[in-house]
Amino acid sequence: MKKISIFLSMAMLFSSASYSQEKDPVITTAPTPDVLHQGLKSEAKALGIMAYQWGYPLVRMEKVMRKYVDLGDGVPPTSYRAATNKIGWAKQLPGPKDTDMPTANNDTYYMSAVVVLDEPFFITVPDTDDRYYVINVFDMYHNLTDYIGRRTTGTEAGTYMILPPGWDMPVPDGVNKVIRPKTDKVWLWGRIHVKEGEDITAVHKLQDQFKLRSLSGTYRELPEWKNYDGELSFMYELAEAMKFNPILDEDKALVGMLQKIGLSKENGFQPEKLMPAQLEGLKEAMKDGPKTITSNIVTSGIVKNGWMWVTDLDNYGYKYGLRSMVCGPYLGGQGEKEAMYPITYTDSNGKTLNGKNEYTLTFDKSPAVDAFWSLTMYDAKTKLLIENPIDRYKIGADTRGLKTNPDGSITINISNKKPKDMSNWLPAPDGDFYLILRLYQPKESLLNGTDSLPVISKVK
Repeated sequence: MKKISIFLSMAMLFSSASYSQEKDPVITTAPTPDVLHQGLKSEAKALGIMAYQWGYPLVRMEKVMRKYVDLGDGVPPTSYRAATNKIGWAKQLPGPKDTDMPTANNDTYYMSAVVVLDEPFFITVPDTDDRYYVINVFDMYHNLTDYIGRRTTGTEAGTYMILPPGWDMPVPDGVNKVIRPKTDKVWLWGRIHVKEGEDITAVHKLQDQFKLRSLSGTYRELPEWKNYDGELSFMYELAEAMKFNPILDEDKALVGMLQKIGLSKENGFQPEKLMPAQLEGLKEAMKDGPKTITSNIVTSGIVKNGWMWVTDLDNYGYKYGLRSMVCGPYLGGQGEKEAMYPITYTDSNGKTLNGKNEYTLTFDKSPAVDAFWSLTMYDAKTKLLIENPIDRYKIGADTRGLKTNPDGSITINISNKKPKDMSNWLPAPDGDFYLILRLYQPKESLLNGTDSLPVISKVK
């Protein structure tokens, strides 16, 4: 009787409260079957989108790692693939037929190493005599843990130790720096500058001097990965990736919320435990999740003169959508102090760039960088370099025969049609395209916006 009277008293309390809070939607929403169905669906959709934004890099990195250690079809000279725990270097610049890396640059040879950190690893680099190079250390969430290279550590020879999470040991003699990622697998993603027309033999010799070894000399392979199909395939793959990787401390609260849609590190993905309304919402999330990720190029970027670029790539914080957006088509993107990557799809009138038109782009002066710069052309659909009659995919600081105007400005001609003077011509496709302006080691005037970016003007 006592318990019943308590419940009656509580009911009377809430009833009286409802009279004074009639405009409170939580109090005034009746739990009808339709409301409950819609509520379950909406919550599952919201959590599913959250799971997509947070977990996409984890899935992408697991898949990319296995792709980059797959040597089954051989290794062409433009590829940087290598066995697990080995360094792979491209020995030739990429062209239109090279599809491993979307929006690949045409300035550097890429380096890749997939490292399973069950013990400390050491990477040794040679003296590059001021030649630009960089090695990014990415964890499994595509967080940029550290840089090794010209801007941060110089170009002298050195050795760097990568410690697995939870490891501690005395720093051996000769180690320049200790790097401490938060996951027990890392991706080393490197670049070394190749100047147009130079003898690449010397560059190849430098590449061969980059070495990677474990503390004991033994190595562990990547665990087997299972692919899934169907409307909820991403959720199954995310569960698989969570099984192989730690949940970072800062993400544990978010991941705890995902249990409501049947996802956990301990039990994987269990859709059979969800109600029909929840499954309905989750399936919608799988369709809308990629759209919310792509939209971050607008909400997280800076836009000037039609150019867009994002910042904070060195520290995403809780910007999960931004991290996923970069990890997708801009995989391996660096922080703005290392390189800026302004991108544009439109001309000065806001119209989509298309090779049926002719454009000019004029720099008031050579871009303010401490390394080098380039402007690269990409097909809007494939995100790949474009076939053209002179095999020119970019124009930049080291383009042979690049002409400067009498006032020091540089005008670049952009078109599908070959001009009479090809010195400053950047060939375009006959359809839609976009441009990326790469600025390696930008100076403060670029970082703070003092120097403006050039406008792309339609000529014909």
